[in-house]
This record gives sequence, structure tokens and C-alpha cells, in this order.
Amino acid sequence: MNINDRLTDWAVELQAIAQAGLTYTKDPFDAERFERIRSLSVEMLAVQSPLPELEIRKLFAEEPGYPTPKLDTRAAIFKNDRILLVQENNGKWSLPGGWVDINQSLGDNVLKEVKEETGFEAETLRVIALQDRNRHNPPRYAYGVCKVFILCQKLSGQFEQNIETLQIDWFSLSDLPELAEEKTTKEQITLCFEANADPNWQVVFD
Repeated sequence: MNINDRLTDWAVELQAIAQAGLTYTKDPFDAERFERIRSLSVEMLAVQSPLPELEIRKLFAEEPGYPTPKLDTRAAIFKNDRILLVQENNGKWSLPGGWVDINQSLGDNVLKEVKEETGFEAETLRVIALQDRNRHNPPRYAYGVCKVFILCQKLSGQFEQNIETLQIDWFSLSDLPELAEEKTTKEQITLCFEANADPNWQVVFD
């Protein structure tokens, strides 16, 4: 592990300690100390991150409550042994999906994301995998993310212009475009192909 990864690990742990402390302490002096620990964790990240300190604080150190990973759902939809991908605004491609909204279940959220990004109505079939994002997707984030891959089936609809995706297309595993690896890697798409081919698929998790 290189020094930047170790620095990120220490900053993440300090942030988690500070956030939990701020959630549960009733002592104003302890709260002041936890706020200082939180500020130090942001400063540690700012030393080795291209993001400005204010943006790091917004992403990393402004959530209330007990520290817990965010949820990200991704839909795997197939047609004739090809998988559906969406082109992001930066020109790279990923599985349709995104952050789970507060008022959505995992299943409802992945279908909402499919509709917003592709125009398709779909249905969920089964869960493919639950993955710790920082173990599988570069670059490392300073907060935890649990990625949930769900096999879905298109029911109807056609692509509609939207603010999140430029276009959609279907791809074979041997002919994938340039991927937005922070969201979707070739290994994750391979896992989706394997799950689609296996009616007795067992959920993978780590």
C-alpha cells in the first residue's frame, strides 16, 4: 500500500471516529474535540487530493449521524447476449444506475435510474453482487460505498434525451467501449454476464 492510500485510510478512520463522536456525545467540550478531529481528517485528504478543501468537506465531512457507507445500484440488462451501457457526459460508458435515494428501496431505485438514464421501463430479476466499491473501482473514495448489481429485464420504452447520459448502446463482452471505471469496470460487467448465463447464480459479496 502506498503512502497516499495509507493517508486516506487514516483520514477515513479519523472522520468515522469524529462523526460517531459528534452523533453520540452530550459533552460540548468533547464535541469541540471531535470537530477538530474531523477538520484534521479533511486537511489530511486535501494534502494529497486534487479537490479543493471546501469540496472535500462537503463530500466527506458534513454528513450527520452514525458513519455508514452510501448505496449505489447498477442495472444489468441484456439483449441477445449484449449488455446495455449508457454513455456518461464525459464520453465514457457505465451500467445505468446511481445513488439510492432516501425514499427508495434498492429495487425501486435501480428501476428509477434505468428509466431516467435510458427511457426504458424494466423489472428486477435478481441480485448479482454486493461489492465494497473501494476494493474494485478506482480511484479510491474517502467514504464507503456499497455497490449493488441487479439483473433486470427491459419491458418497453426507448431512449429519451436526458441530462445524465449522451446515448445508450448494447455491447458484447469482447467489444466493450471505454468505461467510466469509477462506476463500472470490465470485471464487474463480466460478473453480470456470468450471472445472466447462470439461472442458479449465487449472490457474490465482499
